[in-house]
Amino acid sequence: MGSAAGDAYPRMVVDDVALEYRLIPGDAAKPALVLLHEGLGCVALWRNFPDLLARATGCTVFTYSRAGYGSSEPIVLPRPLDYMTIEAVEVLPQVLARANINQHMLIGHSDGASIALVYAGLLNDPGLRSVVVMAPHVFAEPCGIDAIKSIEKTFRRGDLRRRLYKYHGRNVDCAFDGWSGAWLDPDFMQWTIVADLAGIDVPLLQIQGLNDEYGTQLQLRQIAHAVRVDIETVELDACGHAPHLERSDETVAAIAEFYRQNASARGTERR
Repeated sequence: MGSAAGDAYPRMVVDDVALEYRLIPGDAAKPALVLLHEGLGCVALWRNFPDLLARATGCTVFTYSRAGYGSSEPIVLPRPLDYMTIEAVEVLPQVLARANINQHMLIGHSDGASIALVYAGLLNDPGLRSVVVMAPHVFAEPCGIDAIKSIEKTFRRGDLRRRLYKYHGRNVDCAFDGWSGAWLDPDFMQWTIVADLAGIDVPLLQIQGLNDEYGTQLQLRQIAHAVRVDIETVELDACGHAPHLERSDETVAAIAEFYRQNASARGTERR
């Protein structure tokens, strides 16, 4: 596995911006699994999770680092407060087209989960078969804001910046400040994507650690109340914000089973 500092991953160009990506080839007849990273994530920070998913499902697995993360090109800060919607509506469709991905399942973590939900809710993509969200957020919770304030102190005064530099290289400040700057903006407390959820018309799996410091089960309840489709929920004890890393076996098993149940369930019928 490469790191951001070494520019080890290939790049694709979307809107004149170079984005690093990783592609694990699989059965071309199966929908691909497309991973969308968290607010401090990138290709390398998925660690071995893409490999585990590929082995468990036999699918092609694709992930990329959004602009300003990993070895993708940087952005000009500050990020707009609706940056997740912009990513979902304007950038992700181009990434999928550039990667020649048609039939797919979206798997998003944290910010990536929000992006997946907006994409599914606002874009009528006939190639989207299902969605998995891990530690999703659809509105700003005080506990999440407090957690970000705390991690900002660790970034400024502790060793978090050094640890993240391994993955983001020269983008380390862009990645952190772009994320924390948006979430800690006073106006972000009014942020919500709940209204977008009503348009989701594919099966949905939500996975949440019960000790997640960035969000509570209220997020899951709000999603379940807002959508009009089949929804499955997995709640994991002794698990925080990263189920795919903290409870990897259970998370991979849940996604693989959900995939088997829904990979071909939404071929042409769309509500």
